[in-house]
Amino acid sequence: MIDNRNLEFPKNSKLIKELCDRRFGIGSDGLILLENDPESDFRMVYYNADGNESTMCGNGGRCIVAFASFLNIFVEQCTFNAVDGLHEGKMNNETVLLKMKDVDHISKTENGFVLNTGSPHFVQYVEDLGNFQVFSEGKSIRNSEKFREKGINVNFVETQDENKIFVRTYERGVEDETYSCGTGVTAAALTWLRNKEADSVQIMTLGGILSVYAEQFQDTFINIWLEGPAKQVFKGEILI
Repeated sequence: MIDNRNLEFPKNSKLIKELCDRRFGIGSDGLILLENDPESDFRMVYYNADGNESTMCGNGGRCIVAFASFLNIFVEQCTFNAVDGLHEGKMNNETVLLKMKDVDHISKTENGFVLNTGSPHFVQYVEDLGNFQVFSEGKSIRNSEKFREKGINVNFVETQDENKIFVRTYERGVEDETYSCGTGVTAAALTWLRNKEADSVQIMTLGGILSVYAEQFQDTFINIWLEGPAKQVFKGEILI
């Protein structure tokens, strides 16, 4: 997370890739710039670990809300602009709620679902997810003929109980499994809530526990909120 309100950070894909490198850089799944925005409290600019600017990052969105709170840009509630439009954010101690874009279409495929929650996602339900080969299976689907050109994030889901699911995600751009994907968790949650009476579900990921709340009208989901903790683990400086 970088405070770039002075626009001094060089938006160079090679540099961003080097900063995200876990052996020779800072190490991360992506890089996010916080910038001024004329119509909201701030703007979020998100780059994948490969150095390329990408689509919406849900957990990154929660983190930038926490970061903006740390910078005293707002107190309890904010709005910010991202690549997929305006979002609302709320802080409650270290818990962040992020309002996601409405989803008006979920496509059913032969072995899963395809939908866009700010980023494109494929969702497949499996058993014994703890021992599932997420990297190899996710890479295969992401690079399949249907998705190879634009890429897609691949989520594998296991139902835990009445109101809880377990999600693991292979992310494009990172080209590996990540510990938690906010837009992926949201996509998985919406496929689970589809045609159910429930309006919320708890999601377990390798990185922690999240919750998704949504209102459903036929095939459309509105008022979608992603909730979970966002904790600053360190801050520092690096010479570039």
